[in-house]
Amino acid sequence: MTENTRKGLDAVVLSPLDELATALRNLKTGERVRFNIADENHELTMSTDVALCHKFSIRDIDEGESVRKYGEVIGAATAPIPVGAHVHVHNLKSLRAASDS
Repeated sequence: MTENTRKGLDAVVLSPLDELATALRNLKTGERVRFNIADENHELTMSTDVALCHKFSIRDIDEGESVRKYGEVIGAATAPIPVGAHVHVHNLKSLRAASDS
């Protein structure tokens, strides 16, 4: 058990600049989840299921908008992403993958 799960947190946000959180356990649609941003408590309702260690949005993201994790832009949304939605290859174009070609 990690320190965050002992604190009752369901996800971790790595930087206050991030639009994404990482699930610390399997999360279900409609479930309220807790996470901290810079030691401030936040909650949201999941709009999709998200598996352990996968990313989800902590705010609405518009199609084409840059998406941050680790405080850095990691890609761009290829579709609108509602708060609490799974973020992966189906709705995010990775900058890393683009640079590998």
